[in-house]
Amino acid sequence: MSIMKEFRAFAMRGNVVDLAVGVIIGAAFSKIVDSLVKDIIMPLVNLILGGSVDFSNKFLILRLPADYSGPMNYDALTKAGATVLGWGNFVTILINFILLAFVIFWMIKLMNRAKARFEREEHAAPAATPEDVVLLREIRDALTRQRLS
Repeated sequence: MSIMKEFRAFAMRGNVVDLAVGVIIGAAFSKIVDSLVKDIIMPLVNLILGGSVDFSNKFLILRLPADYSGPMNYDALTKAGATVLGWGNFVTILINFILLAFVIFWMIKLMNRAKARFEREEHAAPAATPEDVVLLREIRDALTRQRLS
């Protein structure tokens, strides 16, 4: 039973729970960034370049099977056993990473700014000293002066 207690203590630590939450949110965020690239960024790139640019289907054929006569697209070639350098998929994933890093950078920057503002507000105006404390301090000071004289 001690192993189960140790495991429960380990699993319920704040760091492990925080990591689990981060992984779940990261997976969901990854889908958002994938959609951003596929549905928003790439159509804009296509519009700017004046044509249909689909990076996910860009590849370089290194070796074809001798008897291959099927379609010349990435999926069909890889299923047929051709050696294909799929650079377009890499470019798409690289764009996803850059966008994700950029968004995370701005999120952390905004969170740090909000945290700094909160800390400034927290430390800016110290609470006013209650009247009874002020009175007690005056009495203490008066008694100290009386003892010294």
